[in-house]
Amino acid sequence: MSSGTAVLTETPSYRLGEYHAFDSAGKRFLYLVPSGAIFALDPIGTEILERAGERDPGGRELIQILLAKGYTPREIQIALRELQQAEVIQFGDETVETPKVPEATFPLQRIVLNVTNQCNLACTYCYEYSADKISKSDGKPKYMDQEVAESAIDMLIRESAQRPKIHVTFFGGETLLNFPLLRSSVEYARKKSTEAGKHVDFSLTTNATLLNEEVIDFLSTNRVGVTVSMDGDRELNDRMRVFHDGRGSYDVILPKVKMLLARHRTNSIGARVTLSAGVSHVRRIYDHLTSEVGFDSVGFSPATANPNRLYHIGSQKMSAILGGFEELAWEYRDYAVSGRQHGFTNASDTLKELHSGISKAYSCGAGLGLLGVGTAGDINLCHRFVDSPVGKMGHVSQGGIDHAARKTFLETHNLGSRYDCHTCWARPVCAGGCYHEAYIHYGDTSAANLHYCDWIRGWNDLCLRIYGEISVRNPAFLDRFSEN
Repeated sequence: MSSGTAVLTETPSYRLGEYHAFDSAGKRFLYLVPSGAIFALDPIGTEILERAGERDPGGRELIQILLAKGYTPREIQIALRELQQAEVIQFGDETVETPKVPEATFPLQRIVLNVTNQCNLACTYCYEYSADKISKSDGKPKYMDQEVAESAIDMLIRESAQRPKIHVTFFGGETLLNFPLLRSSVEYARKKSTEAGKHVDFSLTTNATLLNEEVIDFLSTNRVGVTVSMDGDRELNDRMRVFHDGRGSYDVILPKVKMLLARHRTNSIGARVTLSAGVSHVRRIYDHLTSEVGFDSVGFSPATANPNRLYHIGSQKMSAILGGFEELAWEYRDYAVSGRQHGFTNASDTLKELHSGISKAYSCGAGLGLLGVGTAGDINLCHRFVDSPVGKMGHVSQGGIDHAARKTFLETHNLGSRYDCHTCWARPVCAGGCYHEAYIHYGDTSAANLHYCDWIRGWNDLCLRIYGEISVRNPAFLDRFSEN
């Protein structure tokens, strides 16, 4: 017996690590949990896992099987070492440490200023009317004033520590109802950031009804990224996105959006579609917004709603939506293989996370690098919780961030505390889902979004298969995710 064989036969017992296997482009891949890495298997690696999965043999028995298959001791030794380093196989009593909860002093990177809680539309699904909101008649101002906005910006700069770049997002209600404050806040943030040696970027979300040449030119000059809420063609958009008198908004916003796309060339402009029970036509909406309206990018998000709401998307409808996502995602693959950019941002965002090997401890930046600020200066987890008693974390001019509340939130909402997620292979990219969605459905921001679990797993498996194909057929395309 050779010395190499002798060493191999001393291999201790082992256990398989946690991974999700998938096939793509004729190859076997592993998505490694919880590291979030993607591992391409060679033939011997595939053989090891197939044998281990079929029979769960002991270490010595597994090696004898591989030797009988014609693999040399050195090939087996190298393969086992690589699988061990990737934590696909763990020998003996090896354990993987549980990730620690980060300290609550994570530097702030972005604030979302809800510059008004008013809107000139009455969209049925708007979360301004969701169950967590307090009444608009409770004394909260309708519009944020300059003092609150400047205090919020000062807080962002102060709490950003050594971050060289920060970001201000303007939100509503309808953001442009308070355009004078937006204009002055951009000027103030740029001045104060320069003094602090930081770079500041801006973005906003709008329903586009108030866009005009003056507004658009200001946004373009100041490189403000714009997200337009629009749900497709006239018929689909006007099912939910209506004025207070019931009139549809499509005919009003279409020429304004086209003017925005023509005049604003300095930053990204994208469409955000809210899917609901009556508006779930993914392919139709995407084609209209890109081919006929002219958007370069379109993202979709299901409306947040209790199951008793008429616009709530049931499981059958969500399955149909996944089918629409799948069609666009494979089209994204075709574009990527040929070196072209596709505008389906849901696919692009997920592929970027997969390529980065992201393994989330939290589902999003709320409470970490991002906080929302309401019209009165209240600080909340994010823009969805503004004017809600849930997730309140201080006041911009009355002590700033409540770091004790922030620390408690981070300790109780870490992935390690969301026990329903501990056996799910998709947890590195999901981490339990949206806190606001959890509160609306379960009355608890720390609950996992169990009603979306199958959908999330289906979507991430699809994106992994697409990622595998791109990595084989045009790996250079993936470099853009590293560059961004």
